[in-house]
Amino acid sequence: MTFRSMQTMMWTGLIAAIFTAPAIAQSPSAYVPPKTAFGHPDLQGVWTNQSITGLTRPPGVTSLVVSDAEAAKIVANDFWIRAGEGQSEPAPTDKPPEEGDARFGDQGYNSFWLDPGQSLARVRGELRTSWITYPKSGQIPLSAEARRQIGAYQARRAGTSYMEGGNFSDPEELPISERCLIGFSGTGGPVMLNPIYNSNYQIVQTPGHVMIMAEMVHDARIIPINGHHRPDIMKPWLGDSIGWYEGDTLVVETRNLHPEQAVSGPIFLSSEGKVTERFTRTSETEIVHEFRVEDPLFYTETWGGEIAFKTKDGPIFEYACHEGNYSVPGILAGSRVFENKIRANGSAPAR
Repeated sequence: MTFRSMQTMMWTGLIAAIFTAPAIAQSPSAYVPPKTAFGHPDLQGVWTNQSITGLTRPPGVTSLVVSDAEAAKIVANDFWIRAGEGQSEPAPTDKPPEEGDARFGDQGYNSFWLDPGQSLARVRGELRTSWITYPKSGQIPLSAEARRQIGAYQARRAGTSYMEGGNFSDPEELPISERCLIGFSGTGGPVMLNPIYNSNYQIVQTPGHVMIMAEMVHDARIIPINGHHRPDIMKPWLGDSIGWYEGDTLVVETRNLHPEQAVSGPIFLSSEGKVTERFTRTSETEIVHEFRVEDPLFYTETWGGEIAFKTKDGPIFEYACHEGNYSVPGILAGSRVFENKIRANGSAPAR
């Protein structure tokens, strides 16, 4: 399964985050996190958010928190669990593949490559059906303007040349995530989400910075502590983040996402928006990663939630997937054949 299909498919109230309304007060925890040598709460180590819990709530599920029995039913119907079971046989290597359409490449991964986890996430001891805790629907409250911009981006990146450009037109147009240069599906943040494999993270702290490295494509967020946002004209990949400590919590505020990331999601953000994240170690084995997304242009209301990070034995190994990949000529040639067939059928204009 290609990066493109993963991104597309992955798009498809008892508690809320500790920010402002809509929030529900929570009893204070007796746990006192350890401190670094320079006095900051110690978040360092290797962590994972591996789980079949996703950003949004599954169709037909209305409750944020469920019982063990209800969770088992959700797991049994989870797309990635079923996809892994349905693609357990290895792909044939002794003959060419059968002819397919433009989405043939989406079948490139079998269950060997899928590692989404086998259960819903437990956050603060509760089985959660979505990372989003508000709004109560568990869905992203996109505005009409956001849908328009996202739709235009998707049409542009998924097209072929007869559709006025697209990823298969020229080698320069192949997406950088497909070349394993950047992460995808929100793994690098802001809001550090779980993909269907490589759900591990490493946190390193110094007196003046925090570094959070994602296993997926080794994206690294390097966050200055008590710094200042850069000029708005600077829109780096993963956004412009600054951090500070509030007691035992690391707070990170991010603005100005790179234009491509801003509409590729799953956390969409216009130039008017910001994401606030809070990282709190709630036990020896858990960090609760709270998030709040504010953007009057892209969303009809403020929304947010919580993600659980659990301790994980390290180390994280190098992510390397593009070495020896000489398939670009074949990808482009296949697209030209596909276009010629469509032109021959009279269903698309010549370029």
